[in-house]
Amino acid sequence: MDRLGAELGFPSGGLLVKRDDLTALAGGGNKVRKLERLCADALAAGADALVTGGGRQSNHVRMTAAAANRLGLACTVVLASEPPDAPTGNVVLDELLGPEMVWAGDLDYAALEERIVVEADRLRACGHHPYAIPIGGASTIGALSYVDAARELAAQVPDVDLVVVADGSGGTHAGLVAGLSDHAKVLGVDVGTRPDLDAAVPAMAEEVASVAGLRAPIGITQVDHEHFGTDYGDPTDACRDALLLAARLEGLVLDPVYTGKAMVALIAAAREGRIDAASQRVVFMHTGGMPALFSSRYAGWLR
Repeated sequence: MDRLGAELGFPSGGLLVKRDDLTALAGGGNKVRKLERLCADALAAGADALVTGGGRQSNHVRMTAAAANRLGLACTVVLASEPPDAPTGNVVLDELLGPEMVWAGDLDYAALEERIVVEADRLRACGHHPYAIPIGGASTIGALSYVDAARELAAQVPDVDLVVVADGSGGTHAGLVAGLSDHAKVLGVDVGTRPDLDAAVPAMAEEVASVAGLRAPIGITQVDHEHFGTDYGDPTDACRDALLLAARLEGLVLDPVYTGKAMVALIAAAREGRIDAASQRVVFMHTGGMPALFSSRYAGWLR
């Protein structure tokens, strides 16, 4: 991203983007990598249904429903919201894909995880064989997919110094750290989903590294908590500025919930000198999420 890089002080080739938003399933995003491994595990276990959950505009919910359809499985999704007056953004795509949608009201992270288990138990009592997937696919199996991604990235950019990634449930961050074997190589940007990222990411990274047969990652976990605003999905001025900068310098479309907040953190770190743009080679992990731009919450926001 040389035009954006020049704006932030990077030399040519110093700022790159990994386009995991272009994975080929129902609009794409980082969850496709996780679902590849999670769905394989579900099929191996004899599952006939996937059960997961997320917020109203969850990308993970959308892609889990799509993966279930590709595999001929049933799908139940728990949405931590009241139903909208009219579907917009990811909810339109959810309705197109057709999972059983359980509108569970305002639930915090832990309560939503519990409700996923409750819905799986309900299906099991009805004679189904459900496979419960945690929020964001943030299990050891899901995070292993980002060990694969780290190896792929290291082959593409052997001299990468830092990967910047949005942190929702933390599984993508943990998998990248496990694959790169060093916490200093990954900066996670808290988007306001999970309150215990500082503990969850290193714990997952160590477990994932162990399962993958890798040494435990060195260093201290890096999570930037300064840019999500007042809550998850908050349409901040800084996020709007980051979206406009990426779009108008690179033609790169980010989203207001995940990648926009990660780009805010990257821009701030470069401008404040916490990233040494002159000497460090940085990869921005584009995790997808564009459908959220078309939700009612952001109508008129970019003007």
